[in-house]
Amino acid sequence: MTNKDLANLIFPNITKTIEDYETMYPERELPEGAKVVRFAPSPTGFMHIGNMMSATINYVLAKKSGGVFFVRNEDTDQARTVEGAVDFIHKTLKHYGIYPDEYEYNGEVVGNYGPYIQSERIEIYHAYVKHLIEIGRAYPCFMSKEEVDEIRENQLAAKKRIGIYGRFARFRNLPIDEAMERIKNGEKYVIRFKSMGDFDKKFIFEEQNKGKMEFPENDLDFPIMKSEDLLPTYHFAHLVDDHLMRTTHVVRGEEWISSVPIHHELFKTFGYKMPKYIHNSLILKKDGDTIRKISKRKDPEALMFYYTEKGYPAAAVIESVMTIANSNYEEWRTSHPDAPFYEFDFSPKKMSASGALFDLDKLDNISKNIISKMNKEELYGELLEWTRNYDEEFFELLSADEGYAKRILNIEREQKKPRKDYACYSEVKGKIWYMFDSLWDKEMKGYEFQTISDLDEIKKLVSTYFDKYYDEADDKDTWFGKVKELAKEFGYAPEVKEYKENPEAYKGHVGDVSTVLRIVLTREVMTPDLYELMSILGKDRMLKRCEQI
Repeated sequence: MTNKDLANLIFPNITKTIEDYETMYPERELPEGAKVVRFAPSPTGFMHIGNMMSATINYVLAKKSGGVFFVRNEDTDQARTVEGAVDFIHKTLKHYGIYPDEYEYNGEVVGNYGPYIQSERIEIYHAYVKHLIEIGRAYPCFMSKEEVDEIRENQLAAKKRIGIYGRFARFRNLPIDEAMERIKNGEKYVIRFKSMGDFDKKFIFEEQNKGKMEFPENDLDFPIMKSEDLLPTYHFAHLVDDHLMRTTHVVRGEEWISSVPIHHELFKTFGYKMPKYIHNSLILKKDGDTIRKISKRKDPEALMFYYTEKGYPAAAVIESVMTIANSNYEEWRTSHPDAPFYEFDFSPKKMSASGALFDLDKLDNISKNIISKMNKEELYGELLEWTRNYDEEFFELLSADEGYAKRILNIEREQKKPRKDYACYSEVKGKIWYMFDSLWDKEMKGYEFQTISDLDEIKKLVSTYFDKYYDEADDKDTWFGKVKELAKEFGYAPEVKEYKENPEAYKGHVGDVSTVLRIVLTREVMTPDLYELMSILGKDRMLKRCEQI
C-alpha cells in the first residue's frame, strides 16, 4: 500500500487536484503594486474594535493601491459560532462605509474567487489535504483528546515545549497498512501535518511593521483537518484560501505572530509565495494610573455595539481608529481636512510597536468636531435614524414637527465657529430636553437660581420683562439692549464692566438677570444662545413656563 492508497481511502470522492484549483483561481489581473487584502473574521463572537482596525487598514490598503478588498467568513469553528455574528459583521462594515469588492452574504456572491465562506470550501481543502497525504507530508493521527491532554500535562510537568513533535507524535510513522486498517475499523482520527522543520534552526522573516524577525523553524505536527466535521484548522485554511484568493497582504492581530513558523513551513511545502504580514499593535486603554490591553469582557467600548448604541457618527469612529493605526494620520488629516480617509497613504512602519492607546476622550473630541460641521439637515437625518432604533420617545418628538426640531438643532451651528455640544447622538436629548413641552412637563429638573435667588424679585423681574420689554420682532442687539434696560430698572449694572468697577453700587449685573431668564425658561444654567432659544420657544410657551416659578 502507498500514500496514494491512504489518500484515496480517506478522500474517495475528491477528484480535483491542486493543479486544477490553480487553473480555476488564476493570478489576478491588477495594476502593479495593487494590494489584495481580506477581512476574515470568525463568527465566534461579535465584531470588536480590533476587528474594526483590521478592516479599516485593509480597506485603505486596497483603495489606495487600486487593489481588491474581500470579506471571507472563517466559520470552521462551527461549535463556537454565535448566532447573528455574521449579520452584525456585514451591517457594521456597511454602517462605516467599508464596502468590500468581493463577498458572500445572504445568498449573494460577488467576486470570482469564492466561495467566500470557509465551510463551503470543504472540497478545496480536502484536495489540498489529500495532496499532502500523497506526498507523505500529512498523516492520520488516532490519539484521543485525553491522550493529547495527557501529553500536554506531562510536558508541563517536565518543563518541555508544549505540542505534538518528535517522540510525542505517536502516529507519525505508523505503517500505511495499519493506518488504513484503523480507518476501515471506524477509529476517529485527525489529519496532522508532518513537519520537516528543526526547532534548533532559525529563519529570518520580514514582518511589515516590525521589520526583520528571527524565528525557530516549526517542528510541530499540528492538525490540519478535524475529525468531527472534516473541516480544516485555521492554519491550513489560511494557506489554501490566501493562496487561491491571491492575497498579497495579511493584516491580523499581534497575537498571531507566534504562528509565523507554522505558516512559513506550510507555504514552503507547497512552494507558494507567502503574503506579506502586517501584525496590528495591541489596542490599549488607560485604566486609572495603568495602561492595559482593552478587554471584551471588561470594557464596553471594546465591542462595536457600543459605538452604534451611543450614537457616534461613523466618520468619528473611523477617524479615531485611523489615528491609532498610523502615527502620522492626524498630521495628514490637518493638511487634507476634506479628503476621504482611504486616500491616506497607510504605512505599516508608522504603526506603534508597543501598542496603540485608544482614548474615548479623544474619540469624543473628534466626534464633537465632526457633528459641529454638519448642517441642520444632516444632523436631523442622522439623529432621526439613531432615535428610530434607540429612543422611540425622542424619535416621535423629532418627527412630530420637523421644522421646529431643525431650528433647535441649528442653534449656533452653521457659522464660522459652531458649537461643539454633542459627542454622540445619545447626548442630544439630554442637552435640549427643555425645548419640548412633553419632556418639560415630565422631566422638569430641580433647579437653583444663581446670584439672584429671592423668588419675589425673580417673579417681578420676569413679569416686568415680558409685560414691558419683550418683543418677538426684536433682533438680537435690540433684544439684549432691552435686557440691559430691565437690569438697570431693578438696580443691576447694565454692563458687567460697570459692576466690576463699582460693585457696591449695584445688586449684580446684566448677566445675573439673563441667567434668571435662562433658568426660568430652561431649568439649565448653561445653554446655547438665549436669544435663539427664546425665538424658537415663542412667547406663549415662555409665559406658561413663567407660571411655574
